[in-house]
Amino acid sequence: MGMHLSDQGATLESLSTITIPPTTGQPPTGTIVCLHGYGANAQDLASLAPYLKLYDYQFIFPDAPFPHPQVPGGKAWYSFENNDGLTESQQILTDWISSLEKNTGVPLSRTILSGFSQGGAMTLDVGLKFPLAGLVSLSGYLHSGAGETKMDSFPPVLIVHGEQDMVVPVNAAQNARTTLTNLGVAVEYQEFDMGHEVTLEVLNLMRSFVLQVMS
Repeated sequence: MGMHLSDQGATLESLSTITIPPTTGQPPTGTIVCLHGYGANAQDLASLAPYLKLYDYQFIFPDAPFPHPQVPGGKAWYSFENNDGLTESQQILTDWISSLEKNTGVPLSRTILSGFSQGGAMTLDVGLKFPLAGLVSLSGYLHSGAGETKMDSFPPVLIVHGEQDMVVPVNAAQNARTTLTNLGVAVEYQEFDMGHEVTLEVLNLMRSFVLQVMS
């Protein structure tokens, strides 16, 4: 099944998003952007927001630009078979983050970019180029070439992975840790006894990381 993502004209539009404002009714302390995985959509991750217990933050869940070929309602950042669409998604996400501060009123220095699986790979790829508060990759990996960004400083990164992950093997996370550490990135790394999933333990660790980098 060839997946011709680039036929979709996705570069013509910005990303559609689900935004959850702070439950405090106050202006947000910060912004947390969460990028979903292959075949999922913004709605999937949005259901996790309450479990992070970050009530004074606003959450933004973008939909990936391309429809998934097999999953109704599912979205993809690019095709896993041939990376078709990756270049477009990198550009779309880069442009979107570039205008985020203007659109939310929250500086990038108070913004976290996070993602699950393919969304984690997009996070590490595009996020390293911005002065963000931090990056979170859950069950993610590095694109080839993503560890070659030359910057004076990088946001701190949290990498979390399941030891039993059958979708993205744990060595992908270990390789990402090594590559990023060699770049000079401050990496916090944690493996859990789990598969390709987001557990309460993972969310608790992410919450601690957010509070730590925002303090």
